[in-house]
Amino acid sequence: MLEYITTHLDTILEVIGFVTGLCYLWYEYHASARLWIFSIIMPLIGMVLYYNKGIYADFAINIYYFLIAIYGYVAWTFNFAKNRKEERPIARVQPLAAVVCTAAAAVLWIVISYVLRTYTDSTVPYIDAFTTSLSIVAMWMLARKYVEQWLVWIVVDAVSAGLYFYKGIPFYGVLYAIYTAVAYFGYRRWLRQM
Repeated sequence: MLEYITTHLDTILEVIGFVTGLCYLWYEYHASARLWIFSIIMPLIGMVLYYNKGIYADFAINIYYFLIAIYGYVAWTFNFAKNRKEERPIARVQPLAAVVCTAAAAVLWIVISYVLRTYTDSTVPYIDAFTTSLSIVAMWMLARKYVEQWLVWIVVDAVSAGLYFYKGIPFYGVLYAIYTAVAYFGYRRWLRQM
């Protein structure tokens, strides 16, 4: 009985998460700060779903997503230098920041995959750690409104789509396949908006 309830709850959460994810994507594509509202809701849904499916790194990263969504909203809507509400412009990542992001992603991948292999029953520790480490970096880049965040998301979304289909989360597999395509177009749009 409990398994039946959990399966149906997962499906309901998956559909709600799917719709919320599309709204998030719409606002991200349009570089609107409203994306952060949906970015606060999505991790709460994701935590339950990923835990139930045994995708533990994705579960854990949703805690980070929730916190970075709060930071992202503030960073996008308030200029602390001028002490006033003002939307942050789209920018390019500077070379030093790019090196730091790449190094951070590599270190995170090593650490997260080790934790997943050693302390969990994950059947996909390397892929889960890969998407998680890149997602951490990409969310920080999004919060800073760097156009290159889209390039990182293309990789994350394509790999995640395959992972979710493999793990039996088809709505999220479709959602991330859509994310992959939209990330490409989002990158081009943000370049034009700069």
